[in-house]
Amino acid sequence: MALSCAKRASSLNKPMNDQPSLPGFDPPPKPTDSLFFALVPDAAAIACIERLAQALRSEHGLKGKAIDAPRLHVTLHHLGNHVGLPPALLAAASDAAQSIAAAPFPLMLDRAASFPKPRNSPFVLLANVDDGDGDSSVTAFHRTLGEAMKRAGLGAWVQSRFTPHLTLLYDDHRVAEQTIEPIQWTAHEFVLVRSLLGRGTHVPVMRWPLRA
Repeated sequence: MALSCAKRASSLNKPMNDQPSLPGFDPPPKPTDSLFFALVPDAAAIACIERLAQALRSEHGLKGKAIDAPRLHVTLHHLGNHVGLPPALLAAASDAAQSIAAAPFPLMLDRAASFPKPRNSPFVLLANVDDGDGDSSVTAFHRTLGEAMKRAGLGAWVQSRFTPHLTLLYDDHRVAEQTIEPIQWTAHEFVLVRSLLGRGTHVPVMRWPLRA
């Protein structure tokens, strides 16, 4: 199939949400919010992604619902699940993001595949991670953001392993990796996203432009 389409401190460490309850004490409340840094495709890329998702869904007989346009993104670093939005975490995330000086960069999605999970496997578009010198702009930016997070006291949340991808849907059927007509856009900003757990809603919390 071919589809033509171009274009602060210890308090910030990971929370312990699974502590056993004691007599007379209520169990800790369940997390309501997930936070993560992300790159969001532009409108033209979103249109291409939506068309491709439907074509691949039909081609492979997938039943999972395609993810809505406002939720399409490439995760950079996850900042955990929380009850509400911790002010100290938000402040540290802002400090880290504002300390970065980086130019806009291109991002290309050129393959589709399922991640290996027994059930409800993510079916994703994978980003090209080799610009010819064994690295790519998106992996370099992921590393830069991680270093800024460490300086801001968020080192516990930095993920050293990174497979840049954009999830299209979830399905029990797993699809082998295949090449696609590349979908490209230029990242002009990165975003801190709030995911409302169990509600399928993403809310941008803060945005930071990329400037040369």
